[in-house]
Amino acid sequence: MREAVDGLASLVPAPRHPALATAALILGGIAIGTTEFVTMGLLPQIADGVTVSIPEAGHTISAYAAGVVVGAPLIAALGATLPRKGLLLGLMVAFAAGNALSALAPSYELLVGARFLAGLPHGAFFGVAALVAVDLAPRGRAGRAVGTVMLGIPIANVLGVPGATWLGQHAGWRSAYWLVAVLGLATVALVAAQVPQLPGDRSRTMRAELAALKNVQVLLTLAVGAIGFGGMFAMYSYIAPTVTEVTGLSESAVPVFLLVFGASGLVGNVLAGRLGDWSVLRSIVIGMVGIGVSLALFAVAAPYAIPALVVLAMTSILASVLVINLQLRLMQVAGAAQTLAAAGNHAALNLANALGAFLGGAVIAGGYGYTAPSWVGVGLAVLGLAVLGASVLLHRRDRRARPGVTRTAPADVPTGVA
Repeated sequence: MREAVDGLASLVPAPRHPALATAALILGGIAIGTTEFVTMGLLPQIADGVTVSIPEAGHTISAYAAGVVVGAPLIAALGATLPRKGLLLGLMVAFAAGNALSALAPSYELLVGARFLAGLPHGAFFGVAALVAVDLAPRGRAGRAVGTVMLGIPIANVLGVPGATWLGQHAGWRSAYWLVAVLGLATVALVAAQVPQLPGDRSRTMRAELAALKNVQVLLTLAVGAIGFGGMFAMYSYIAPTVTEVTGLSESAVPVFLLVFGASGLVGNVLAGRLGDWSVLRSIVIGMVGIGVSLALFAVAAPYAIPALVVLAMTSILASVLVINLQLRLMQVAGAAQTLAAAGNHAALNLANALGAFLGGAVIAGGYGYTAPSWVGVGLAVLGLAVLGASVLLHRRDRRARPGVTRTAPADVPTGVA
């Protein structure tokens, strides 16, 4: 396996400006991260704009997440044989169009539909970008390469989401989606100019990619993300009304909370890549347990501004550790179906987004208040940890049954066995 991967690596053309090629992938992540999270910061404005309640407006978050869940595996499987640069360009054009439609939507129903369409390219873009990053990275740095590409999301939360939220508060919520559409088109231009031509795998078929879904470890890893990470979204989907109604701060404080969340995610991404190169499974355990604890602390700290910010920062760091190492774990266990594995993580995480936003909205609508979603999140984290425990037990059983097998992933993906 190692010799085959080395041979493929030698065929990957070096970009003329590697930093700019990486920047193109990160910019796409910034655009995607901004549109994914800015809806949460503008939920009250969107609700007023399309004349629905805040829990109903939360369904636009779930609609975007549903688009990712549908689009990630389908596009990844269909696009496995396509040249990766061309696939990245097509995905980002579709993404920009979906956000333009969101900005133009005249009604709640059409906005929900536009958010679904905008979400379709999300997971496949990140999946292909992760594979491109690993192709271009030096050997032994796969974890850091994936972590670097995923910097787009925390950078979005530092700059894009607070900036788009501020813009939406002052120029109308539609302006935030127009900003994202412009970022998408800028990504198209940079990818076209800087990312080298990388061939798809002509030997892969849709059936071969989807065969990875028969792998128990793939399914369990997807379930860990879909269930366990839903806890973070249950809380964060309603961060704007929590800040104003529970913490008692003005609307202008919401971008500050979003900025802290994003800045902490940058720290988490750096930490996650290094932890992944150390041990993927241990890093997932750290992330999952930590998220459960931090959500319980946030429910208690929410009425107090500084403690709430500190706990929110801790939650963001741990979320980054979990996300990146789930990505690496899927790339370990999926065998040859690497495109689907890389995209499948984002489908699972956005299923978590939809689940968390739905359950969080349900307890708010039930009259339990804006701290209730955090407690829902604790429960989801515990369930995710139980699924992870089953995955680890199976992992160890299989290792004992096959003592001569030490690697189930391409040679440059860290094994990270517990």
